[in-house]
Amino acid sequence: MESQFTHVHDTPPPGAAADWTISQNWDAFTADEHAMWDRLFARQSEMLPGRAADAFLRGIDVLRLEKPGIPDYRELNARLMAATGWQVIAVPGLVPDEVFFDHLANRRFPAGNFIRTPQQLDYLQEPDVFHDVFGHVPMLADPVFADYMVAYGEGGLRSLKFDALKQLARLYWYTVEFGLIREAGGLRIYGAGIVSSFAESVFALDSDSPNRIGFDLARVMRTDYRIDDFQQNYFVINSLDQLLDTTVNTDFAPLYAKNAALPPIPIADFLPEDEVITRGTQEYALAKSG
Repeated sequence: MESQFTHVHDTPPPGAAADWTISQNWDAFTADEHAMWDRLFARQSEMLPGRAADAFLRGIDVLRLEKPGIPDYRELNARLMAATGWQVIAVPGLVPDEVFFDHLANRRFPAGNFIRTPQQLDYLQEPDVFHDVFGHVPMLADPVFADYMVAYGEGGLRSLKFDALKQLARLYWYTVEFGLIREAGGLRIYGAGIVSSFAESVFALDSDSPNRIGFDLARVMRTDYRIDDFQQNYFVINSLDQLLDTTVNTDFAPLYAKNAALPPIPIADFLPEDEVITRGTQEYALAKSG
């Protein structure tokens, strides 16, 4: 398989186990790599209070991510296991869907084992250790979100026989990666793709450009997205309990079939039944396309 990504493989590369895990080899990270983590951490942790969900900020404290340097998974996992039974595992890059779902279903979060360069400070195509650990892992210290991720992994394994990966990928994208939550009388960020991005942490909450729409499972699973720029839509949950309950108590098989018979929803479109929280101007997307 040819890919624009460097850390993508067809089979486990040399040194990887059959489940695609590798040793974190924490001692091999250089001083410059640790310094990059510290630079990114300082920038994000300074601006996220008042923007990030309470569960995310609690996770930072529970896991003691403020300790300088790339986290050593031996220490991190001791705290995370105590909180929710989850652990972080190192992988060489993006892993096949079935492998990814199986790890999630068994409370293992795969994290890339490289960190961006100074030239990639504000944008990189592949998830690095900062995105994966700073962006995702604090939420895994929350029991409700931790259970949601298990349910997602279990559902992902079941989805393989329904040819529904695209639908399930949209759910992950608009919740785990780019989700917003109603909290403290406003909107807060819980999606890893936002909390790990300095620019999108501002754009997602402050810009007039994107749409912000109340979360609806079937609608989200039909909605297209883009991977290479700020989002044109953000979907807003009322609580983490809502996200978990909806996922656990929905029979996905008929939902997959119903959605498959309908066209995908273009990124910026509204449906008559949408709960419109913010009708965006789409100014950013229009400027980029023009």
